[in-house]
Amino acid sequence: MTEERPGAESVDSVLGALADPTRRRLLDLLAEHGEATATTLAGQLPVSRQAVVKHLAVLDTAGLVSASRVGREVRYAVRPAALDTTARWMASLASEWDRRLARIKRIAEAAEQDPDDPAHPG
Repeated sequence: MTEERPGAESVDSVLGALADPTRRRLLDLLAEHGEATATTLAGQLPVSRQAVVKHLAVLDTAGLVSASRVGREVRYAVRPAALDTTARWMASLASEWDRRLARIKRIAEAAEQDPDDPAHPG
């Protein structure tokens, strides 16, 4: 049984989109340029413009990029909100693991110090 977390669908979508190295590179390029067209982005990647458009659609669905029409062009830009949500979830997860590991460490240290403990090889 999995525990639902707030924004789980959004985080899952972001992590799925970021699983592909080409999509991560597209985000890097958009972060560098501010905004760009699929044609401009395809010129900087070893994939076709059509492939770039498909990758951008996945990023758009995940909320990682936005598309705006300027004349005949569609320009893409990074939308940081979905990344922020995912980063907060990851930080929360890391913090929870830190708390769990610290508790295990305290229990282990206490057991090591307690000679009356049957598990302690006195």
